[in-house]
Amino acid sequence: MARTELRFRQIHLDFHTGPAIPSVGADFDPEEFAATLERARVNSVTAFARCHHGFIYYDSQVHPERVHPHLVRRNLLAEQIAACHRRDIRVPIYTTIQWDQYTADAHRDWLCVDEQGREYGTAPLQAGFYRNLDVFAPGYRAFLRAHIQEILETLPTDGIFFDICQPRFSYAKHWLDAMDAAGLDPECEAHRRDFAQQVLDDWQAEMTAFVRGYNADCTLFYNSGHIGPRHRPGMAAFTHWELESLPSGGWGYLHFPQAMRYGRTLGHDCLGMTGKFHTSWGDFSSFKNEAALEFECFHMLALGAKCSIGDQLHPSGRIDEHTYDLIGGAYAEVERKEPWCVGAAPVSEIAVLTPEAYLHVPSPYRNPNERDQPAVLGAIRMLQELRQQFDIVDGAADFAGYRLVILPDQVPVDTALAAKLKAYLKAGGAVLASFASGLAPTTGACALAELGIKVVGEAPYNPDFLVPGELLDEGLRPTGHVMYRRGLQVEPVGEARVLAQAEAPYFNRTWRHFCSHRHTPTSGRLAYPAVVQNGRCLYFAHPIFSQYQDNAPRWCKQLLANALAMLMPSPVVEVDGPSSLLVTLSEQAAQQRCVLHLLHYIPERRGQAFDVIEDVIPLFDLPVSVRLASAPKSVRLVPDGGDLAFDYAGGRVTFTVPRLDGHAMVELAV
Repeated sequence: MARTELRFRQIHLDFHTGPAIPSVGADFDPEEFAATLERARVNSVTAFARCHHGFIYYDSQVHPERVHPHLVRRNLLAEQIAACHRRDIRVPIYTTIQWDQYTADAHRDWLCVDEQGREYGTAPLQAGFYRNLDVFAPGYRAFLRAHIQEILETLPTDGIFFDICQPRFSYAKHWLDAMDAAGLDPECEAHRRDFAQQVLDDWQAEMTAFVRGYNADCTLFYNSGHIGPRHRPGMAAFTHWELESLPSGGWGYLHFPQAMRYGRTLGHDCLGMTGKFHTSWGDFSSFKNEAALEFECFHMLALGAKCSIGDQLHPSGRIDEHTYDLIGGAYAEVERKEPWCVGAAPVSEIAVLTPEAYLHVPSPYRNPNERDQPAVLGAIRMLQELRQQFDIVDGAADFAGYRLVILPDQVPVDTALAAKLKAYLKAGGAVLASFASGLAPTTGACALAELGIKVVGEAPYNPDFLVPGELLDEGLRPTGHVMYRRGLQVEPVGEARVLAQAEAPYFNRTWRHFCSHRHTPTSGRLAYPAVVQNGRCLYFAHPIFSQYQDNAPRWCKQLLANALAMLMPSPVVEVDGPSSLLVTLSEQAAQQRCVLHLLHYIPERRGQAFDVIEDVIPLFDLPVSVRLASAPKSVRLVPDGGDLAFDYAGGRVTFTVPRLDGHAMVELAV
C-alpha cells in the first residue's frame, strides 16, 4: 500500500455528550462552523459519528434508537462534512470501540470480565463510561460492522478514527474456549497477553478489509493512546499513525518524542496530537498557554509529524471562536513553516533499543506500563539535552544506517538479537549498553561477548560511587560520584579495559548500622568495575538512563556525553547552547536541502499535577556546526529570516544564529 500523506493542520473534535444535555446541536451553523475552522488555518477535522456515551450524531436508519435523544439537528455530522468539504477541509469520522455506555448498559454480555467474573472499569455509582467492551464477542463484532457499513454507505468518508482499541483480556467463556482450541493456557499470563493482542490485531485487520470493500481510499487509524513495538505486527491495518499525547493530560512532555521517534521508523506518515485544553479531554472553557501550544506544534514539525489539536465542541453545536483564535495563532505559523517540512526525513545517527519491546521478559526492574519505561525516557532526556540525533527502535529494525546502537538498562539479548548486533559491530558500528542490557533473558549471563564482561551478580553495595578514569573524566571531578540505583557486579574479559571503578561505602545502610540522613559515605576502597570498554563496545554497570529519569544527576549525563565522544566523535550537529535547547536535523531530498530545527521552550512544574510552558525565553548568538559532505550553496533562516554567513572546512559548515525566539528553522541548501 502506498504511504498516506496527511494534512498538516488538523483538529480532533470531541463530542461526547451525555443524555441529560438538552437541545444538542441546536446552535450549529454549518457556515460559521466551517468558516471558523478555515480562519484558524485548519484543513482537516475529525468529527463524531458515535461517542463514548454510545450516542449517534447522524440520522441513523440502522440504529435509530442510538441517535442522541435530544439531537435537534438529526444530520449534524452530515452537515459538518458538507460545510467543510465546500472549503476543502477533510473530515475523518470518529467512532468509539471499547467505551460505549449505551452498549455496556444494553449488552452486559458484550463486556470484558476480570478473573473474578466481574466487569472491568467504572463502578455503578461512579461517573464515567469506562467499561470495556469485548471486540471478540460475536454480537458486538456484528454491531460494529453494521454501524461502520451505514457510515460508509450514507456519509462521505475521508477516513475513520476508531477510538479505544487496546489489547484487553477477558475471562469470558468464549475467550477461554478459544484459547483452549488454540492450545494456549488461560492460566499463563504470557499466553493471555499474547492472545489479547492477537484478538485485537485480528479484529483490526478484519475491519480494515471490511472497510476496503466499500471505500478503497479513506484513512484508517485505531487509537490506543500510544504507538509502540506491539503495533508493528498489525500495522498493515493502519494507513498512518496518530500519536495522542497531551502533555498536561497524563502523557507528559517525554511521551511524544518517545512515540514519534519510534513510529516514524515504521514507514507510516505520522500525526502528532495534543490538545487546546489546560488539562485534558473534556476540560471545557479552558485554554492552553499560547507558548505551550506553539511548542507542541513546532516540536511535531521538528520530529517529522503533522499537527492535530484536540478540542471538544459545545453540546449546543456552536463552535467557540476564542478557542480557534488560539489555535489559529499556532496554525498560521505552522502553515508558514510547512514547505520546509513536506517529505522531510530525520537525520539520525543513534538507534535506541526500547525496553518497551521486551515487556514480556520478566524483570524486577521494568515498569509494566508500556509508555512509561524509565530507561527509554531517561535516554530521551539525556540525548535531547546533548542534542544528539536519534531514533527509538526495536529488534526488528535495520541498524545499518546508524553509527551507534544504545541498549538502555533493560534490553535483554536473545540469540537472534545477539547475531544481529554482532553483524552490525563487524560492519563498523558501535554499541553502548548499561546494567541488565546485553544479558540473556533466562540466565542473566552476558549474551553479547563483544561487551567484554562477565556478570558476577548484583552489586553488593547500594549506593556505590563511580570514579571516572581519564578517558571518561571530561567535565567531571576526579572523585567518586554517587550512583543511587543498584548496579551489577561485572568483571572484564579478554582485552576489555576498565574505564571507571566503583568505590564501596563503609557498609550498606540498615537498621543495624547507618550513617547520617541518607546513605553511607564512600570508604575510598575501589570495589569493582563501573564502566568497561571492549573495542567498539562500552558497558555501564549502573542503570544510568533510569537513574537520570529518576532525579537527573548531571554526572550521569556527562558520563554519557563522554562515552558518546569516544564511540561516535564529530556528531552530525553541534550547537553551543543551554541544555534546554532542542535541536533536530531533517533532510528534504526532493528540494536538495537540510533543515535544522532549534526549539527553546522550558516546561516548568508550576502546579503539582503537570508541567506548563508560559514564557518564551530568547537565546542569542548560537554557534552551530553541521557535518555536510560538501559546502552548502546557502544557509538561511526560514521562512523569512534571511541569509546567514557561514564557513565550510573539514567537512563541517559553521554559522551563528543571531536570535532564537522559541522556534527557528535553518535551511542548508545542498
